[in-house]
Amino acid sequence: MARDTEGLQPGVPAVFERAVRSLTSAQFRREVRLEQTPAPKRLAPHTHALSADVFVDEADEDATATGRLVLLYDPAGQEAWHGEFRLVTYLRASLEPEMGADPLLLAVGWTWIVESLAGRSAPYTAASGTVTRVASEGFGGMAGELASAEIEIRASWTPLEADLTAHALAWGDALTTAAGLVPLPAGVVAMPPTRRRRDR
Repeated sequence: MARDTEGLQPGVPAVFERAVRSLTSAQFRREVRLEQTPAPKRLAPHTHALSADVFVDEADEDATATGRLVLLYDPAGQEAWHGEFRLVTYLRASLEPEMGADPLLLAVGWTWIVESLAGRSAPYTAASGTVTRVASEGFGGMAGELASAEIEIRASWTPLEADLTAHALAWGDALTTAAGLVPLPAGVVAMPPTRRRRDR
């Protein structure tokens, strides 16, 4: 089986295999390090998952943003999905404390998802999710610790087509936007990502 569908069980539906192949064939920016990761098994009969870390500077030891994208497929469909497929994502990104205190941050975080989907012309329905801000500041004996802030986005939506390339690219756009990277200009080709299987 092709590397893009590595990890799929024999006999999976052809439509799911094609969806996985389209999902994993998307080419992301060079700052994105992509991995196949174990997918949850209880959410749907067929699942596949990717994880990604964004390193704004290649010298960075810690990722500025990290995310996970899970593809769910239920041939019988699920009422809440309004379809047979569902994409579920979790994004987390470090922020400057000033940005973390912005009262509009939560609404802006949600626009990163929907505007990325719109920007890639990825048709979808039934989008839902939550955006959370996490702030940390030291007191007492830890008063000298630098304040920090993070944003966490949990979202899911139902794609209206089995070719998920545009949805994968939109996810990558949302992830790199959360990391503070400006969108690539039109016509600039992204470098193929380095993929490796995550066993832990």
